[in-house]
Amino acid sequence: MTVGFTPAEGGAASAWRRVMRRGGNGLAYAIALGLAVYAGTLPAHAQSPVGGMANTFSAPQTDGNKKMLVTADELIYDYEKNTVGASGNVQLYYDGASLEAQRVTFDRNRNVVIAEGNVRLKQKDGNLIRAENLELSEDFKNGFIQSMRVDTVDKTHFAATRADRTEGNVTVFQNGVYTACEPCKNAPERPPLWQVKAARIIHNQNEQMIYYKDATLEFFGLPMAYFPYFSSPDPTVKRKTGFLSPVFANASNLGFGVGIPFFWNIAPDRDMTLTPVYYSEQGLLMQGEWRQQLMNGAYDIRAAGIMQQDKDAFAGLPGYRDNRGIIQSRGEFAITDQWKWGWDGTLASDRTFLNDYHLGGYVDALGLVNSTPTEIISQLYVTGQGDRSFFDARALYFLGLAVTDNQDMIPVVGTFNYNYVFGKPVFGGEAGVRVNFNAVSRNEADFVGMSAATSNAGGGTGVPAGSCALTNPNPTQCLLRGAPGEYQRLSAELYWKTSVTDQIGQIWTPFVSARVDVAHANISALPSSYTSGVTLPGQNPLQSGDENLIRAMPAVGLDYRYPFISVQNWGTQTIEPRAQLVIRPSETGIGKLPNEDAQSLVFDDSNLFEINKYSGWDRVEGGGRLNVGVSYTAALNNAGLITALVGQSYHLFGINSFAEGDMANTGLESGLDTNVSDYVARFSYSPTNNLEFISRFRFDQENYSLQRFELEGRTSFDKISLSAVYGRYAPQPLLGYYEEREGIYTSGSYRLTNEWSVAGGIRYNIAQSGIDMTSVGVTYSDDCFTLAVSYISQYSLSTYDSDPSQQIMVTIGLRTLGQSRISSAVGSSNN
Repeated sequence: MTVGFTPAEGGAASAWRRVMRRGGNGLAYAIALGLAVYAGTLPAHAQSPVGGMANTFSAPQTDGNKKMLVTADELIYDYEKNTVGASGNVQLYYDGASLEAQRVTFDRNRNVVIAEGNVRLKQKDGNLIRAENLELSEDFKNGFIQSMRVDTVDKTHFAATRADRTEGNVTVFQNGVYTACEPCKNAPERPPLWQVKAARIIHNQNEQMIYYKDATLEFFGLPMAYFPYFSSPDPTVKRKTGFLSPVFANASNLGFGVGIPFFWNIAPDRDMTLTPVYYSEQGLLMQGEWRQQLMNGAYDIRAAGIMQQDKDAFAGLPGYRDNRGIIQSRGEFAITDQWKWGWDGTLASDRTFLNDYHLGGYVDALGLVNSTPTEIISQLYVTGQGDRSFFDARALYFLGLAVTDNQDMIPVVGTFNYNYVFGKPVFGGEAGVRVNFNAVSRNEADFVGMSAATSNAGGGTGVPAGSCALTNPNPTQCLLRGAPGEYQRLSAELYWKTSVTDQIGQIWTPFVSARVDVAHANISALPSSYTSGVTLPGQNPLQSGDENLIRAMPAVGLDYRYPFISVQNWGTQTIEPRAQLVIRPSETGIGKLPNEDAQSLVFDDSNLFEINKYSGWDRVEGGGRLNVGVSYTAALNNAGLITALVGQSYHLFGINSFAEGDMANTGLESGLDTNVSDYVARFSYSPTNNLEFISRFRFDQENYSLQRFELEGRTSFDKISLSAVYGRYAPQPLLGYYEEREGIYTSGSYRLTNEWSVAGGIRYNIAQSGIDMTSVGVTYSDDCFTLAVSYISQYSLSTYDSDPSQQIMVTIGLRTLGQSRISSAVGSSNN
């Protein structure tokens, strides 16, 4: 933009509209020189104002890489004071920076630039400085600013009555204020949510640190905490050596704990955090974590240890020892674009150390802190993923964290899985291969009682042993959940299937599969009361000794569906009968080898049409079977979607695998152990995309009594998310469930505002008429402040008494300053 201009005396009017080029040391020097060059063409009289001048100035072009644009209402040159000034809506642009003010003056004697009146300096890095008066040397290295405010690109803000800049990298704010909160749009004069007021705030850009002296932390303008001195990295820092926010904890057997973590930024690819926490009852807990990023991956090592001052607080428990500690490590590295390997490892002095000292907490789906994990998995793995293949090999070690865990009953496992789908169709269909290998080693047998009188938790510390203790197990009263000794199995399955739709819409899916299992077991001696005891119908107790097994299971079958579609003025409905015929020989070697990975069997709508309904490879379904059912779908105009299914399974010939239990009685009382199975059904209704109800049923095939019932509802709309699950399950004493189980679990979250949200969950055990889990949390989060308060009460085997564990955790975070967490056990719980 230009304004009209006529030179007072003839001259070089053509020189007025040229962009000035200057190779000086800084913006101030370029401004001054540009103003002086222009002033030399004016009449020689003191303080000559030039009105209506063009808003661009020209200068000798010594550096073509930098340009400067200056706009102003008038230019003033004072010969007596040897100053050059621009006045009225002054705007200067140079090398990515800009300066706005009512008046800018270059003092040639002092070699400084002075900007006055609503000064607004936007630096090249994006930081914005506002002030009434600003004074800088020609290279911007030194200067002071009065009544100043600095707004950085990281949305942090400084204000001060005066600021001095020295050495080009240190700014000292006198009576300074710092905050990372944006001012209120409707009332910018209000104090921000939080701010730090200090007698002096020193920002050292080279060190990337901010130092606060004689500082007060305020919330909503009210002082909350005083600090004689503290420091923090400046907003540009992502990783910086220094102390982090303190942590606080409290528990009855630990006392009050406080610690100050120290972060060491060793190099761009590695760092370390040291966290000493002193507990008033137990002494110093030392923690450290090392992290390193390599070219093809990353790893970390974490360790913690303590010499307990009062081990008697854990008398009779795993924590009753002088020295306790843990070492953990994890890492993952890429071998190629498709292959990677890694590990997770944990070595602990005792199984309850993590939970005793609150070191194993995690955040659940609701964002609530759960501090009592029940196990930790150590593993070494290799995985590969191709377009049509998948490979995964792992060695697994499970560390039980509950008081009742007996590590000798927990296995060490090695496994690998390989899946491959052939790229080209085989006889017009899909063909592939699946391979699985398992190796399991366990020192002691893991028995579980089948009634309240015989139930025990495996002989763990503090738990009385019933008649299923190792000295007196009985097959009619005890299940063998885990076999002692060694067990290896290699399984491979080749399959083929295709789908054909005929002219009237019938869908025919023939399939063929062939599976081979090769296994070996060396079972340690089992109690004679178990191996020679009386058995129930269908039971096959595992025997001690060395056993080999080669098992083949071919299968051929046909899946048939015939959908009927009806279009009405109210919507579209589909009815689809379905039948699946599977022909195969009987399963062999039932009960001769352990069942470690196929103990979970729930017969419902989800596996009605599965060819093999077992959850793992240790068991394989045999015998002829017919699975039938009918599904219904109705898409209602503006009223949602309804789906339903009802079905049944029939054993046709051979041995019914589900009527022949193994060491864990898998299959018995499953609803599949009779020639005509129980009925399974599902009904769901979704009135909108954000609301859904799902129910699942299993009815006894003789008297239609309800064996399993689940009802789930979930919704999410606007600011609310809710879910509820109700379950009722009939007793299954042969599987260790000797009482009816009935309960309901509800959870939900609600965003009160853009900043405030609440979340919670509660589980009610209807069968025992009591609440066994409660969680609630409140969270506030905005652009500068985070506050989270959570409370959890639950029964857990990780605690030491009959009362539920209760814990409150508070997390406070101030953006750019750090985060602090406080946790405390509530009530009599030791955890």
